[in-house]
Amino acid sequence: MIYLHKTVFFLSAVFFVCQFSACTRHEVEVKPVEIKPIHITIDVNVKVDRALDDFFGDIDQAAQKDASQ
Repeated sequence: MIYLHKTVFFLSAVFFVCQFSACTRHEVEVKPVEIKPIHITIDVNVKVDRALDDFFGDIDQAAQKDASQ
């Protein structure tokens, strides 16, 4: 008899949970996607480029002096 009361209570609890869990409503709102332009700034290290030009310029001048002599 005790098991019958526990079984009835358990089944009624499961029925109660199933009854009200099926009544939920979910809504998903889809908004339009806004696309904005992207501005990219690139900083170039000009000092390195000039230093390389000066370094190779010295080598080119030395090669020209050797070729002319």
